[in-house]
Amino acid sequence: MTIKIKLCMGSACFARGNDRNLALLQKYIAEKKLDARIELSGGRCEGRCGAGPNIYVDGVCHSGMTEEKLRKLLADLKL
Repeated sequence: MTIKIKLCMGSACFARGNDRNLALLQKYIAEKKLDARIELSGGRCEGRCGAGPNIYVDGVCHSGMTEEKLRKLLADLKL
């Protein structure tokens, strides 16, 4: 089963932390060798700028994602 993770790469989300979240995700995927289990992509703004940075996991939006919240989200996925 592949998990689809999409980061909003709109200017607001990127400036609010998705630049750091992207780096964290890339490092996590590489270290855990999860290339075959996680499909990582970027997306355009979906109009939720005020709640950003936004990350979508299998279509579910997770807003206000800090690096700490992202680490917890990844742990909860039990990859």
